[in-house]
Amino acid sequence: MRRGVLPILGVLFAVPAVAMLLRNHDLALSPFAFAEPAGLMDGCGDVPEAVALAEELRDRALRIQRYLEEMDNRERELQAAEATLRSRLTELKAMKASVRSGEVNRRSTVQNDIDRLVAVYGQMKPAEAAAVLTNLPADFAAEILMRVEPEAGARIIAAVEPNQAAVLTTHMGARSIGSR
Repeated sequence: MRRGVLPILGVLFAVPAVAMLLRNHDLALSPFAFAEPAGLMDGCGDVPEAVALAEELRDRALRIQRYLEEMDNRERELQAAEATLRSRLTELKAMKASVRSGEVNRRSTVQNDIDRLVAVYGQMKPAEAAAVLTNLPADFAAEILMRVEPEAGARIIAAVEPNQAAVLTTHMGARSIGSR
């Protein structure tokens, strides 16, 4: 008979402890949070197994409560970290968009400047344009010659001395091959 009472007592102690955990899992941890319900141990204080079981259940309930609080703390920390990461990701996306926009604007400005320069050289007399181009770096002069109208470019190259014309033509060919 004594062995049949212990499982029943275990269930009697476990059910209220679990119910309290589920109902009050967000309450602050206190030494009295898992005290036995009044009268539950009345008459059982002389049964060492019942006392030991009650203490074990109380200790388990306290460990479970601490574990749940730790999990809640970790969840809050993870939510805060996630919010920080989302915020940083938004900032980085905005910065990336800004950089792309700046790069597009810079390329557009450079292209407009080159187009204006090509137009200037296209309007110059071939001998004057040749005189200026021979004093520029060969790769830059070749770039300008590649962009002017073919007719104007031919007249400018014809006005350049033969050695310089060969160098400019070589750079123009290398640029054409490199852009493929």
